[in-house]
Parts: sequence; C-alpha cells; structure tokens
Amino acid sequence: MEVSDLIILHEDNHIIVALKPQNVACCPDESGDDNLFDCIKRYIKETYNKPGNVFLGLVHRLDRPTGGVMVFAKTSKAAARLSEQIKNGGFEKKYYAVLCGVPTRKKATLENYLRKSTVNNTVYVCTQTEEGAKLAVLDYEIKQEKGGLSLADIKLHTGRTHQIRVQMASINCPLYGDMRYGGDKAVKGKLALWAYSLRLTHPTTGEKMRFEIEPPMDEGVWKNFAQTEN
Repeated sequence: MEVSDLIILHEDNHIIVALKPQNVACCPDESGDDNLFDCIKRYIKETYNKPGNVFLGLVHRLDRPTGGVMVFAKTSKAAARLSEQIKNGGFEKKYYAVLCGVPTRKKATLENYLRKSTVNNTVYVCTQTEEGAKLAVLDYEIKQEKGGLSLADIKLHTGRTHQIRVQMASINCPLYGDMRYGGDKAVKGKLALWAYSLRLTHPTTGEKMRFEIEPPMDEGVWKNFAQTEN
C-alpha cells in the first residue's frame, strides 16, 4: 500500500482516522505483507519530516477482508485514553454486511458465547461454561432485501474475533463471500463486510466525534444495495 493510496478522514495532533481497504492488513502480521499501520507511519514521517521512529498507536483492529473506518493514536496519551474508551464501551462501531438469506426477525439482538480455536484460527458458538468462552453481543437491522440476499446494519457491543461472521452464520444467514463460516450457503466472492461508522470521544478535547464512509457501492455484491439508509 502506497502513501499516495491513503485516504484520511480526519487528522489532528493526537489522532488520525483513515480508510482501511478490504484485503489489506490493518497492522503487521506473520505474512509480512504491507499494511495500513506501516503506511500511516510512512505518511507521518514523510509529511512532517519526522526523524527516527514514528510513534503510532494501534487501539483497535479490523480483519484483513473487512474494509472501513479506523482510528489510530499519534501520541501515547491518546493511545492510552482511546484504549480505555474501548475497554469501557465508549466506542460505537457499526457495520454493513450483505447476508446470504434473510433473517426471520428483521431486527434483533444476538447474544452468544464464542470460543476461538488456536488450532485453525476458527471461532465457534459454545456454551457459557466452556473454557475460553467469551460473551458476544450485537444488534442488527435488515435495511434491504434483494435476490435472496439482505443488507444488514450491525452495531457491535463487544469486539470478538470474527464476531459478526460467526453470529450471523449462527442464524443461518452467513455473510456473502464467507467461505469459512458460510457452510452450504457459502457464496464465493469478496467478503461483504464494511465498518461504515465509528463514534468516539476525542482523547484530549473531549469532543464527541463520528466518522462515516460508505461501502464501495459500485463494486461487486454492493451494487445490489446502492440505496442505503443509516
């Protein structure tokens, strides 16, 4: 990912909010691939002629296949305060997802206990008493239906690995393009999951902030749902 490809939604002395493209890692991983985190560090270094190592705080993540809005901290103070916000539920994260099928209930809250397998990096719905079980909660609302697919507006209350993918698959409406959790409903294609909205409190000014960016409605399965509602 080149610095010239970077899309910045907001920047000040303490935070930087940027678009994470789909299929680009949000931070360095074992693949060694270029990623958004390193790209933003290069941007800061080049733009402000920063000598030595540039500080950038990673306070939350998006899976590689997921695109959308992310915030990074430019100071250690901002990183600590944003991390505390997340821990205390101060972030509001909302996603659009295209589902294979239409849920029976058009609007609902899903609560499941999830467990991650370290063997294959796959997450499962489990019982509350199972070792490693973590509570996962989300709200969803179906905005549109078309051709056996539906567009869901999803609000996360917890931030578990693969949470949206696993919980929607648990009601027999897996995400479009999800070959891992889709089962016999799996449809091959780019995973249709997009973090379109992020609300937070600025770590130093206390200002309530909201950042939004729409999915690529001119691409792939998103074309079916060009008219969205927030």
